[in-house]
Formats: sequence, structure tokens, C-alpha cells
Amino acid sequence: MDERSRVYAVTGDSVVRFVLRGGHAHDAVPVLSGVGAGCVAVDPGDADRVYVGTFDGGLYASYDGGRIWRRDERGLEDRRVLSVAVSRSHHQSGMSVVYAGTEPSNLYRSEDGGSTWQLLPALRELASEPHWSYPPRPWTHHVSTIALHPNDPDWIAVGIELGGVMRSLDGGASWFDHNPQAHSDAHELLTHPLAPDRVYEAAGQGIARSDDRGETWRRVEDGLDRSYAWAEALDPADPNLWYVAVSRSPFAAHRDGDGQARLMRSDGDGWQAIDTWGDSPELRRMPYALSALPGQPGRLLVGLRGGTLMLTDDRGGTWSRPAIELPDLIDLAATAG
Repeated sequence: MDERSRVYAVTGDSVVRFVLRGGHAHDAVPVLSGVGAGCVAVDPGDADRVYVGTFDGGLYASYDGGRIWRRDERGLEDRRVLSVAVSRSHHQSGMSVVYAGTEPSNLYRSEDGGSTWQLLPALRELASEPHWSYPPRPWTHHVSTIALHPNDPDWIAVGIELGGVMRSLDGGASWFDHNPQAHSDAHELLTHPLAPDRVYEAAGQGIARSDDRGETWRRVEDGLDRSYAWAEALDPADPNLWYVAVSRSPFAAHRDGDGQARLMRSDGDGWQAIDTWGDSPELRRMPYALSALPGQPGRLLVGLRGGTLMLTDDRGGTWSRPAIELPDLIDLAATAG
């Protein structure tokens, strides 16, 4: 298989860029070091535009695939950036609009590639806001995930950890509060260009899906024997092909040893485990980051806590292990070429 992907791997301290060609990783190089990196997003309309959120150092932006980074983020007052998303449908002056979610829970928007940021204050005006609290740091909370509509630039959903899924239909000017049909501990929200009104949720209490932009939700848990869901991914060509990493508890998922975890696949009719890659200690760590490879149906890159990468070309039927050494693995983002 000759397809190429450029991959950005976040290790918790640094960002490593490498080229994935077939089943092999090439040209691995740290492109951003010592910044406390925690999340990464690539502009779907410009593969050279990359955004990295850090635990206490704000947000970094690169316009050349990670060779040069800028941090000129005027207006981004909160320094802990835990989620970033780039819009497919919202453009200003030829640039994709980008959103950053922070701790405490604020949402910012940039219309100029990250040079300046605008706070969207209405999120904090929701009735549930006084009850938001993140269990490990109960005095605070954060925007853990951001989902954007593939076609409607005014639709936004964010997951508050711990508070719920909040939706805006007007670009963040106003918000609908959490619908209890969804899970309140939202770890990741996704949308798909081929099913634009669907929203997929992986959460601390389980898995849910909406087919009407978050108006209503249903739990999607047939076949699960554990409910702590962390990372998820969708096949680029099939919105019914959905992958989610689950564990028995947050304590197992985030510790250094056995994650008590499974990687699950759904084809729209329940879940089945596909983590058949082995039982050695490094392979039983939590699947912490999942990345479908753009333009390559059936391929999925899985990053295990601790730095091991696993790759499938056949929807999880078989697995290979790209030969690359990473100190840890927190997040992944892939782009074609």
C-alpha cells in the first residue's frame, strides 16, 4: 500500500511529525518541544496549517507543516488550551475559522489563522454553569472537545468536562444547555461530512449518537462490557464505521499499567472488540488517540498510552506496528500527503 499520510503525534510534552507510508513510519522529527502539548488539529482545507494546544502555555500555530511556529494569540486570555477544532464550512478572508476550548471552560474563535482570538462569553451564561466541575480538580472545569458542522458554519457543539454537551445554532452567540439524553462527561464529539447532521459522543459514562444535530440522542452501547469511553474515530468513506476506545474505569485508563481497555468497532449494529494486536504489557495500555487516515478507507492509526502505535488496513481485522519510538501518546492528527 503506497498511500502517504503526514501524522502529528502529541506526547504530552512535544509534538512529533512523521510520514506514514504503507505500514511504515519515516522521517520522524520533533517539531515542537518542551511546551506541554496536549491536543492537535490540522486545517482540513490546508494541510500545512496546524494548531497545538498546551496545558499551560496557550496555543501554537504553524502555517508550514510544523517547521515554524507562532504564538501571537492576541485575545486568548486563558493559557490552558485543551481542545482545538478547525471548520470545514466557515471561512473568512480565505482562512478556515478555528476554535479553541480552555480551562476554565471558555470558547474562543479566530478568523485569521490564530493571530487574534474572540471570546464567546455566552457559553458561561448557561443555567448549568454553576454545577460544572472536573472531578480531579473540582474547583474548575474545561472544554474537553469541540465539534463543528461540516456544512453549517453556525452550528457548534462543545463538551464540558464535567458538565455536558452544549450546542449553539448561531456561531456561539447563544447556547442550548445539556440534554440529559446525551452523556454529561463528554470526552470527544465528532461529526462526519457524509452524515452531516450526526453527532458522535464518547463519554465517561458510555457512548451516544444524535441524528439531528444534537436535538435528541440515543445510547449506542449494545455489545459493550465496559463503559468508560475515551477516544473515537470515523472512517472517512463510511459514517457508519465507528471506532471507540473503552475501559473499565478512568483509573485504569489513565494509569501507567494495564488499561483494562478494548478498542471497539461498530458498523451500525452494535459493538465488537477488534484489539487483537497482543497481550504484552505495552500493548494492553489504553488506546488514547485514534486517527482515521484521510482518503484511505478502512485504515486506522491507534496510539496507545506509553507511545506504541498500531495500524490496521482492514477495519481492525489485522494489525501492524509501525517502527517508531515515542515517549508517550496523548493525541493524533493525520492529513493526506
